[in-house]
Amino acid sequence: MANDYFLIDNDDVNTIVMKKIILTFCFATILFSCQKAVIEKPEKQIDEAVMVDILYDLSLMEAIKSQNLSDSDNTINSSGYIYKKYKIDSIQFVQNNKFYASDVDNYKKMFDKVKSRLENEANKLDTIMKKKGEKLTPNITSSYLNPDQPQVK
Repeated sequence: MANDYFLIDNDDVNTIVMKKIILTFCFATILFSCQKAVIEKPEKQIDEAVMVDILYDLSLMEAIKSQNLSDSDNTINSSGYIYKKYKIDSIQFVQNNKFYASDVDNYKKMFDKVKSRLENEANKLDTIMKKKGEKLTPNITSSYLNPDQPQVK
C-alpha cells in the first residue's frame, strides 16, 4: 500500500516538468525584459557640456527661423552650421543625441541648462533694449520659454 502512494504516472511527471520549464521561462523573460535598455556610447562621444552648447545653438537658430528674424534671402542652414562649428557630422550628432536622450533625467537637466541660458540671454537683451528705451518684441522671457503654455496663439 505504501508503494502505491509514491507511484506517479509518466504523463503526470512530464506535465509537472513542462509546467516547471514554462514557469522558469516566463520568470526569466519577465526578469530580463524589465531591465533598462542601454544605448552604447558612440565611438566619437561628444562631451556633455559641448552637447549642451550644440543644443543651445540649435534652439537659438530654430527660434530665429521661426520668428523670421533673418532675411528671407539669407536662410540659415542650422544643421550645416552646427556641424561645421563643432567639427562633427550628422551621424555623430544623431548617435550622441540618442545616447544622451536614453537617460531621460539627465537629458532633461541638459535642456534645463539650455533653457536657463536662453533666459539669461533674453534678460541681457531686455536690459540693453530698456537702456535704449526700446521694448523687446516678442516678450521671450514669458510664454516663449514656458513649455506649459502653448506656443501658437
